[in-house]
Amino acid sequence: MANHPPAEIFVDTDLVRRLLQEQHPELADLPLRPVANGWDNYIFRLGTHYAVRLPRRRAAAALTANEQTWLPGLTADLPVATSGPLFAGAPSDAFPWPWNVTAWFPGVEVSLQPRDRNVILAGPLAGFLNAFHRPAPAGFPVNPVRGVPLAQRNEAVMERLDSGMVPHAARIRELWQASLQLELWPGPPLWLHGDLHPANLVGTAEGELQAVIDFGDLTAGDPATDLAAAWLVFDQHGRTQFREALGNQYDADPDVWGRAQGWAVYMASALLANSDDHPGMYLLGSETLMEILTEGPGWP
Repeated sequence: MANHPPAEIFVDTDLVRRLLQEQHPELADLPLRPVANGWDNYIFRLGTHYAVRLPRRRAAAALTANEQTWLPGLTADLPVATSGPLFAGAPSDAFPWPWNVTAWFPGVEVSLQPRDRNVILAGPLAGFLNAFHRPAPAGFPVNPVRGVPLAQRNEAVMERLDSGMVPHAARIRELWQASLQLELWPGPPLWLHGDLHPANLVGTAEGELQAVIDFGDLTAGDPATDLAAAWLVFDQHGRTQFREALGNQYDADPDVWGRAQGWAVYMASALLANSDDHPGMYLLGSETLMEILTEGPGWP
């Protein structure tokens, strides 16, 4: 079983304070404390308004560099707040990889609330995607596991379905194989968040959408990758509201929602096979799987 990847560099408050003093001294005296040690990043809260995100491993360093290069221009006019870098940190003798200071969002991680509450997010999340899914220029960051044709992920999905970690594997295999038969995205590569699940959405106390965070998988390609949020975030009612709020942006591609369901299978199977040390993410994978089985092949 795959577990939480080990950190390749140890980071504590003393190191973060040193980096701030060297590169952003105007922030260096603010209160600082660790708040999370995630799959890719250490996260520290800095004062009232900021967070510091530092890669835990070399593979994540390139993702941070992509955020620094692309996100300021991509997120400037979005209708939803994001975790785009407010202050960029450069590699140094103290820390060899890029790092970021972003906004701190004090709300609630959407994955921690019942998904039947998420219908209120349908309109705002659709608005985010309608603004973000723009054609990308040449030289966009290539991601080998997001935005690509589903067939390129077949080996990984088959391995998970054979692992014994994914319930209803035979039925899920049928749905996955059906998605592989669909036509590819006919349009230009569109900018993608790449990892649009509830743990990367922050809601307000009232349940509304406060921010979209963690653009580490930023890339461009098939928008069906992000549209998998229909199953990852919503129940059946919310899913219908989400699609209606998106309007006709994807109507030229009749297979986009079938591929989106395939991407939901990809994400759910990854969560189920790789989250044995993270019960919350395992639950997200399990709930998503049930939503997929509720709909059957394709949608609607």
